[in-house]
Amino acid sequence: MPGMHSVDGLELVGDPGRPSGRTLLADGVAQSYVDVADPRHLHFEYVRRMAALVDLAAPPGAPVDALHLGGGALTLPRYVGATRPGSAQLVVERDADVVDLVRRELPPPPPGVRVEVADARDAVTAAPPAGYDLVLADVYRAARMPGHVASVEFAAEVARVLRPDGIALVNVTDLPPLVFTRARVATLRAMFAEVCLVADRRMLRGRRYGNVVLAAAHRAGRLPVGRLAARAARDPVPGQVLHGAALDAFVAGARPGTDASLGVARGTAPS
Repeated sequence: MPGMHSVDGLELVGDPGRPSGRTLLADGVAQSYVDVADPRHLHFEYVRRMAALVDLAAPPGAPVDALHLGGGALTLPRYVGATRPGSAQLVVERDADVVDLVRRELPPPPPGVRVEVADARDAVTAAPPAGYDLVLADVYRAARMPGHVASVEFAAEVARVLRPDGIALVNVTDLPPLVFTRARVATLRAMFAEVCLVADRRMLRGRRYGNVVLAAAHRAGRLPVGRLAARAARDPVPGQVLHGAALDAFVAGARPGTDASLGVARGTAPS
């Protein structure tokens, strides 16, 4: 098994079943997995679902401008760099210790990737309008999504920095009965014309804790729902896509979260 590196609750450990695999742990909880020999290998199912949307968002191989909120081991930036050479990518990671550990112990990211230590909401608020084809949000603190990146006000900033044909992706972790996920869908729907979700079928039936990937776009018909459903069905952990009337039924009256309802001081992000 490859060596282990740790600092302040963060650990980078080898995969006994895959010599080139590395897992980033925070207080023992897996945050990211990266294959240092093959950036196209994606270990976690939710990352494969996000990557599927990246694959379907533009013609194969075409470069994109991407904003990653939450960096971890840079799994998706490495994937985008390998599958869409020439892409310009900004990665925003709040934890400087994560950035330092990954920079020191893992191969450098592909050309075009810039890493910034900052708060996700601050970074989005400061970004120019219509600057990105993709915004990929995977922001967690102590296994919870902070309120200041779960509100309508934050979704409005994400919508502002996306191009007219851009797509926003959000990773949500939740447990039955998926109350948090329903509220996040309602929140995105308040700002975007089209939203869909993809998740393990068992999770949508209320049988397990896990991850749900949400996708949002400015115009109806932009999301590649049919092709995404086909990809999800073929995944080693088969997924299901909810869209349109099925998503209406899933949301079932959930209300969008706001800065006020989530306890976020207006115009500020928690320290």
